[in-house]
Amino acid sequence: MPSRTATPALAALAALALTASLTACAGDVPMDPSEDANNPACADVIVRLPDSAAGLDRRTTNAQSTGAWGDPVGIELRCGIEAGGPTTDDCVNVNGVDWVIDRSGAPLYRFEAYGRSPGLEVYVNSELASGTEAVVDLGAAVQVLPQERQCTSLIDSLDFE
Repeated sequence: MPSRTATPALAALAALALTASLTACAGDVPMDPSEDANNPACADVIVRLPDSAAGLDRRTTNAQSTGAWGDPVGIELRCGIEAGGPTTDDCVNVNGVDWVIDRSGAPLYRFEAYGRSPGLEVYVNSELASGTEAVVDLGAAVQVLPQERQCTSLIDSLDFE
């Protein structure tokens, strides 16, 4: 039978172990940096990222020019990707940022900030977060990237003269 002085010490040790295990659960999110992650424009984006996106709290990551939200992670952002060119995928403007939407991996959706340099992508797990809310919440940070091209629609390409 443990002595009365050993019981508080064991309780403190157990509490410390529990705290350490809970902290480990919400540690850095492992991510891979993109090729151009050192681009200063990406740093401008990262310092402006919100503390929450689509109702999920921001997490720390282990890679430069990345962001993550949620536990489990529902949203991931990477800046410094190679910017995509023209595409037939849907392209929508949300609060001044054009986003190309790739639905091929549903329920994991990829949103690319179209026409921005350096390139930026956001992955949203639709089972954990709303893609619409995510791009709305991240748009202000993304707007600091220089815009070189814009989405066009079929109507934009027709000549009515």
